[in-house]
Amino acid sequence: MNEKANILIVDDEEVVRLSHLRTLASAQCKAEVAWNGDEALRVMEQHPYDVILLDLRMPGLDGMTVLQTIKERWPECQVVIITGYPSIETAKEAVRLGAQNYLAKPVSPDEVIKATNDAMMQKKWGLQKDRTGHA
Repeated sequence: MNEKANILIVDDEEVVRLSHLRTLASAQCKAEVAWNGDEALRVMEQHPYDVILLDLRMPGLDGMTVLQTIKERWPECQVVIITGYPSIETAKEAVRLGAQNYLAKPVSPDEVIKATNDAMMQKKWGLQKDRTGHA
């Protein structure tokens, strides 16, 4: 990535948060973590992120609720769902709510980097389109 992406990793499993953090640090990204949906929204209030890697099943607010709130309040933010409980229904709902991608755990470091790069490209394309009024 040529410019540092600001990424928020939202997952209630510490091993997952640390793994994604390590992976993204090696890809020259600035990443931070939140352990649940409530914390993710609080952090977004302080400093909106470019990309969010979001788990679906967490204590408190579930991932779908967080996704919906993020897309309503920060529509330019790109959200990648990474779940250990994938299903066609949740994948379709996530896309309907505005998720940029949907991955099933376990994900490799390469998959995390590719999903993050793709999300950043989508964000840049969206911002470019907004500025010019067309693609």
